Amino acid sequence: MGTSKAPILLSSRPSFCNIVAPKSGARRAFPSRPLTQMETGGLDSDGRTFKNAEEMWREEVGDGDPQKKFQWYNKGINYWQGVEATVDGVLGGYGHVNTPDIKASEDFLNTILAERFPDAGRGRHLVALDCGSGIGRITKNLLIRYFNEVDLLEPVSHFLESARVNLAPENLMVSELHKAANFYCVPLQEFTPDAERFDVIWVQWCIGHLADDDFIAFFKRAKVGLKPGGFFVLKENIARTGFVLDKEDKSITRSDSYFKELFKQCGLHIYKMKDQKEFPDELFAVKMYALTTEMPGQGNKPRTKRATNRPAIIR
Repeated sequence: MGTSKAPILLSSRPSFCNIVAPKSGARRAFPSRPLTQMETGGLDSDGRTFKNAEEMWREEVGDGDPQKKFQWYNKGINYWQGVEATVDGVLGGYGHVNTPDIKASEDFLNTILAERFPDAGRGRHLVALDCGSGIGRITKNLLIRYFNEVDLLEPVSHFLESARVNLAPENLMVSELHKAANFYCVPLQEFTPDAERFDVIWVQWCIGHLADDDFIAFFKRAKVGLKPGGFFVLKENIARTGFVLDKEDKSITRSDSYFKELFKQCGLHIYKMKDQKEFPDELFAVKMYALTTEMPGQGNKPRTKRATNRPAIIR
């Protein structure tokens, strides 16, 4: 599963924080070792409380029941199939957060590109994967200006068809050296990237639809798709503690500590973090994580100077 949305009331896009706990998205959480940091309880959008994530996942997707898991993902897809393919639609009626969202993401991306690639990637053929791309909002407003190629991954077919139109060359104001290359109508939990294709894999407002086991499996597969020096950016709603389950679109909002425990199990390290600013107070907090396969200080950081990457030349 995976569609890129934004902050809204109890859903995988940004969500309202008037529910005490945040939400996130995942399927059943029964990894090989106990998730000790996930013992904190949570609640669902009906106000029901759970003593821990395992109790919630057992009820939602069953203990190894493929049919219940299928139903979990199918209900999430069905929810988004009923949403219009517009910025306001994918952002849950909060289309006005698009500008501060893109601005914060661009600042975050610029900083990391400048630190990890010589001359911030100039002279390098940069490729990105936009996970849960929706209608191509993030690709069009941000990624395609920095990357020569962007692949889009989105399981909701009418969103992806809209993205094809939005990202057609005649609808873009970027150099012909920058393009949307591939459009994959595939859910995150079923996608495996080509080896060493991507400099950046961007995952925003969609990972809340994955159960914990599929979250871990996705990132383990996706790591293979990173080039040397490549990294993930995960941008998500953050629960104050534990988790919040959205019963309507079948997603959960996880807390910062919940995410960090999952990152460990994925074999990922936090390179940099930053909080999103300038969002309405009624929305969940949103955090950006840059994640690498190597520990900070041990990876490929071949910078020659602290340059700031520039968007592509405007035609």
